[in-house]
Amino acid sequence: MSKKPTAIPPGYHSITPYLFVNEATKAIEYYKKAFGAEEEMRMEMPGGKIGHAELKIGDSKIMLADEFPEMGARSPRTYGGSPVTIHLYVEDVDKTAQQAVNAGGKLKGKVENQFYGDRSGTLEDPFAHTWNISTHIEDLSDEEIRKRAAELFSKK
Repeated sequence: MSKKPTAIPPGYHSITPYLFVNEATKAIEYYKKAFGAEEEMRMEMPGGKIGHAELKIGDSKIMLADEFPEMGARSPRTYGGSPVTIHLYVEDVDKTAQQAVNAGGKLKGKVENQFYGDRSGTLEDPFAHTWNISTHIEDLSDEEIRKRAAELFSKK
């Protein structure tokens, strides 16, 4: 008798981003250079497009595929940008942000300490996905965060 599989497969979390990109092969290489991603799976379709790939970044996975407009799967570049930001925690945000820029990403502002206890910066990857990269530097209560936010935004 076989064991019943778990609802969430081993190695996955409850939420796993699935990114559609143009040029998935190049995107995989970018994520390896920028974020130290490890390629765990790649399924090529007839014609060479990637129908599905899985990468591990830190302790989490992302899935990605080339865009297939005929199936409604379009990349942010096709739409002119993405309304979604992927948040990535790393050990050293400054180092990771520089790696991401060196690999072809564009920093949207500087990496700096935030009122909520993270040091973070936002970048757009070469495939028009937006990433907020952070290192947690300070544990704060919700009350402390609200107080700092009120002080910060009252100055603006």
